[in-house]
Amino acid sequence: MRRVFFGLEVPFSVKQRLLAVQTDINGARWQGRHQLHLTLAFIGSVDDAGLETLRRAACRVTAPAFELRVQGLGVFGKPDHPRNLWAGISPEHPVIELHERLTDSLSGAGFAQEKRRFRPHITVSRFRRNAGSVASLLDAHGSTGFGAMAVTEFVLYESTPGAGGSVYTVLDRFPLTPSLDETDPSGQ
Repeated sequence: MRRVFFGLEVPFSVKQRLLAVQTDINGARWQGRHQLHLTLAFIGSVDDAGLETLRRAACRVTAPAFELRVQGLGVFGKPDHPRNLWAGISPEHPVIELHERLTDSLSGAGFAQEKRRFRPHITVSRFRRNAGSVASLLDAHGSTGFGAMAVTEFVLYESTPGAGGSVYTVLDRFPLTPSLDETDPSGQ
């Protein structure tokens, strides 16, 4: 069985800027460079047949390529007792639309989806119960721009537990439809 999810890769330049906000906070489990991503749909454990069904469902998803800005830090939980520190993205609409198209295709293939509302973000740190406050980080980086990312595909990741946190491996890539200016340089 493989533990898998769909997501968006984050470019190296954005990762470097996100990694630069790391500081000494009690209970923080900072994400490493190879762990930073944006989750579109968490699946869980699947066997080989399920993995092939996932691939076929993902191949049916059509959506246009788009650009995102990674901007600002936010928190799940309270700043004094955080559960997760995350970086926001803008605009959210194309990510939400891609998520909906993907989850519709996955549901049609028999994969149940999470009930909670989808909030696109990039997890920067997870926290243990004895977490320290992130209020100063939110004050310092609440609107910081971390860079842009061109989203031309989404990926199927495998998540493998490791000593330094989960290791994410790309199993497959699913291209999005190029925008008009990418397909015809003359704009006609």
